[in-house]
Amino acid sequence: MRVESSHKSGAPLRLAAACAFLAAALLAFSPAVRADDDDRDRQGDVDRVAAATTAFGEVMDVPERAIPSAVLTKAEGVAVFPAVKKGGFVVGGQWGRGILSVRGARGTWSSPAFLTLTGGSFGLQIGGQEIDLILVIMDRKGLERLVRNQFKIGVDAGVAAGPVGRDAQAATDIQMRAKILSYSRARGLFAGVTINGGTIKQDRDANRRFYGRSYSTSEIVFERLGGAPPPVSGWREALNRFAAGN
Repeated sequence: MRVESSHKSGAPLRLAAACAFLAAALLAFSPAVRADDDDRDRQGDVDRVAAATTAFGEVMDVPERAIPSAVLTKAEGVAVFPAVKKGGFVVGGQWGRGILSVRGARGTWSSPAFLTLTGGSFGLQIGGQEIDLILVIMDRKGLERLVRNQFKIGVDAGVAAGPVGRDAQAATDIQMRAKILSYSRARGLFAGVTINGGTIKQDRDANRRFYGRSYSTSEIVFERLGGAPPPVSGWREALNRFAAGN
């Protein structure tokens, strides 16, 4: 009987020891998993900068369909959301990730801050598509509103479809009054586009992975914190090439 009692009393101890070992192993393993996830996500952030640079450059390399230089030379900021997902049936939705850079007092462009775009749109639409969305911010107040934690398109600032083409006028009176001009490219077609109902938020997780600290959008584009990691150079070169100041 004593042997059986000893066996029974030892079982909980062995179970507790096994649980403690498993917990310790999980704790030791978790930082490595998080590090791998961060490395993978940071590569996605690097790819996002590259995709935005490519989309902007490809649009601007076709002068007849490009954003007019008269618009870009006056821009306060440029945001590019490559491969925005859109879809729906009558009522639609959109989701994407992008970057924003701001022109400084001396005409130099900031490193990019990371943004997300979510929201709905209304209209006759069926199915889904993927577009490159470009926002050209023309007004300082509109820009300051955009860099807040949450910006509602069409509510926090007026958005208008932007003019297209090398010979396009610097914009109509309506477009010149708009704080933000919007453009989209889908299947090779590029044109000004009216967007409604979207919400733009800062992506501080991406900022942290890319710059090493969880900077806000404002700290990156206005205070110029975070420096300029190597992937930034191509993006800045595109902005300097196509959106140099007067």
